[in-house]
Amino acid sequence: MFYLELFKALEKHKVRYMLVGGLAMNLHGVPRATMDVDIVLALDPANLKAFLGMAEALKLKPVAPLKLEGLLEPTQRQQWLKEKNMLVLALRPPDIKGPTVDVLIDPPLDIEAALKRAVTREVSTVNISLISIEDLISLKEQAGRSQDQSDVEHLRRLLKSPL
Repeated sequence: MFYLELFKALEKHKVRYMLVGGLAMNLHGVPRATMDVDIVLALDPANLKAFLGMAEALKLKPVAPLKLEGLLEPTQRQQWLKEKNMLVLALRPPDIKGPTVDVLIDPPLDIEAALKRAVTREVSTVNISLISIEDLISLKEQAGRSQDQSDVEHLRRLLKSPL
């Protein structure tokens, strides 16, 4: 299954990342239909190079006609954001029916602090770095879509419920 291959590869290449978006909602216990994998990466050069190595190993290619190596350059990421209105760099596996991997290129949070608050979930013996509920709420509030507002309500209920 592609999802497990992706998370195994992220771990193998020692990529510092957090799962966000619909799959993160699912792992936090909120049912949410989604096909893509949304991740936030630590944006330091060494981590981005590790991510590029992982993407090469899985043969992930950008959906948009651009070079994946542009992810290494902060000015390129800002240009994508401003000129192309790209919020994510979407990558697709060789199997066109497979899910996209969406890398947030300018996430509105302190990534290093959020990585420290991230939790690890084990799925089929694979460790997955999962954004904390509080940070996921913050991301979704800033996105402001109607689905995100509904997600925030569910996440807030999780925070209030006893474990």
